[in-house]
Amino acid sequence: MTSELEEIIQLREQLHQHNYNYYVLNAPVIGDQQFDELMHRLQHLEELHPELYDANSPTQRVGSDLNNEFVSVAHKRPMLSLSNTYNQQEVHEFYERVKDGLHGEPFQICCELKFDGLSISLHYEKGRLVRAVTRGDGVKGDDVTDNVRTIRSIPLVLPAGLDYPDEFEIRGEVLMPFSSFEQLNAERAQHGEQLFANPRNAASGTLKSKDSRVVAERKLDAFLYYLLGENLPVQNHYENLQKAKSWGFKVSDAMTLASSEQEVFDYISYWDTKRHELPFATDGIVLKVNSQAQQRSLGLTAKSPRWAIAYKFQAEQVSTMLREVTFQVGRTGVVTPVANMDPVLLAGTIVKRATLHNADVLSSLDLHLGDYVLVEKGGEIIPKIVGVDEERLSEHRGPKVEFITCCPECGTPLMRNDEEAATYCPNDECRPQLLGRIEHFISRKAMNITSLGPETVDKYFTDGLIHDVADLYDLTLDKLCPPPLDLFGNPLPFSDKQEHLQQKNVLAGIAESRNVPFERVLFALGIRFVGEIAAKALARNFRTIQALQNATLEQMLEVNGIGLVIAQSVKSWFADPGNVRLVERLKVSGLQMELSHEELSQQSDKLTGMSIVISGVFAHHSRDEYKAMIEQHGGKNVGSISAKTSFVLAGSNMGPAKLEKANKLGVRIVGEDEFLAMIL
Repeated sequence: MTSELEEIIQLREQLHQHNYNYYVLNAPVIGDQQFDELMHRLQHLEELHPELYDANSPTQRVGSDLNNEFVSVAHKRPMLSLSNTYNQQEVHEFYERVKDGLHGEPFQICCELKFDGLSISLHYEKGRLVRAVTRGDGVKGDDVTDNVRTIRSIPLVLPAGLDYPDEFEIRGEVLMPFSSFEQLNAERAQHGEQLFANPRNAASGTLKSKDSRVVAERKLDAFLYYLLGENLPVQNHYENLQKAKSWGFKVSDAMTLASSEQEVFDYISYWDTKRHELPFATDGIVLKVNSQAQQRSLGLTAKSPRWAIAYKFQAEQVSTMLREVTFQVGRTGVVTPVANMDPVLLAGTIVKRATLHNADVLSSLDLHLGDYVLVEKGGEIIPKIVGVDEERLSEHRGPKVEFITCCPECGTPLMRNDEEAATYCPNDECRPQLLGRIEHFISRKAMNITSLGPETVDKYFTDGLIHDVADLYDLTLDKLCPPPLDLFGNPLPFSDKQEHLQQKNVLAGIAESRNVPFERVLFALGIRFVGEIAAKALARNFRTIQALQNATLEQMLEVNGIGLVIAQSVKSWFADPGNVRLVERLKVSGLQMELSHEELSQQSDKLTGMSIVISGVFAHHSRDEYKAMIEQHGGKNVGSISAKTSFVLAGSNMGPAKLEKANKLGVRIVGEDEFLAMIL
């Protein structure tokens, strides 16, 4: 035991250091395989010795789904917002106010990049991360410690023997690098999910995810920019951050000290252009008086410090000619207008296309072919047209751009529901829809046929080998690799062994997909508005595809999480005879069209007729698992407490408002152990 304990401690120290080398210094000293071997060894030892659990172990970086409700925490020191300015005259006025407030005393300004993400406060005790809190309203925020532990550039444990205080707070910004943002939106587009507008929204949504595994997958980053505490090493802001950097925190190298107003303006001018080369979003410059004694002397207003200000960059706009507007058809038939423009340099990249979103947006812009349009990058990454360049408006404008009335791919008249912004092609046989449905079907979160990709699907479709997803299960090696024939029509040995092996792998992946559980098969069908969560709820409630097909609208609406839009979409999908035939073909091909015997054996009627509210953080299972258990045993998950609530399944840190309401209405509170005993 002693030797294994020593090895666990040693492995944790090594992996913390390797994380720092890779994610902060960008200078790894070992390869990925060696890192994985060390991590797997530590995981093995920790499994053997659960009594040595440590929330700050490197193995906890992967996250879990047990941190399902955020607790509001009061900030030890208020997180004030900064006053914003958008022009250099106001920067000059700030500089003069500081000069006057210090009565001519010499001062320095620390110039920093303003990161475009989510503010975070990290608390450390004796070198260990103990709490991470969002800014919230500045007085209190949400405890997101479990999610922050998955961010690999944030140290969980600081090296021993350094001069950090026993207790301190360090603040910074959690952000999503452009590379992670693009990958995330590409995955969401593939699954027909709404795209994040910019990296800031993506970072914010990710950090507030109720499943820390999601946070770990999305590769957030963080920069730290403000050290607070009772016994800080020095009394200057810049020097304290250099100390923090030596302890292992990720502090921007772009930070510098300015001793004059001109040096401040030089810094702003430099980064107004240079920021476009950064791998993450910035939206301005933060200017802070360096001396903490001078900061205290200058003091605070009710909302912001007098010793700091944020200079916000103007979004860069360029003018270029609109040549054409094309219309793209997506998997669900939604038609999106796309502007095609003369190539122009914008924020460091060449831009020649920009989405126009939908018919309403297109109409509001009043575009004509040949117009010069103003383009800027939303969130520093996604090009968008914000209007016509009035200064270059021609007296003889080209044709007005109107939203099309027929599908550009198949010619079918387009449709639009009154309650939706989207215009769509109702023809299910439209080629982009057919291809899109197949690509969705084979995707990782659906049938997970990794041996197939969009290019291969397109080739099979073009060659006439597949027309819909059911055709995948009719493929054979002879169809994919027809053997060459001699002059007499006799088959010859197959010469391209690599192609032969590749197609065998495709068939193996298709065969393996027959084991994918029913809820994912339902998601893979691509029914409009039925995402992963809705598919899981419908599968667990109706248990078979036949029962779902026969369900009434009212029965679907009784399922927790299923609203009118989803229910109507499911009914419409099954009302199409072609979809019913598709399901039958997939069923004949061996796909799982009902819950497994194992899942069915776990179901009962022990909670039938009960409406149950879940609140708090749980030790034995995640909230999603408890919701599944409630549904498996006939209960109904509800979001709020009322007189009709049967009981509240409560973990630790139950919301005080819910507890008060439950007590007021006389609703019973049931703990984890009692609940698990109820369903045994």
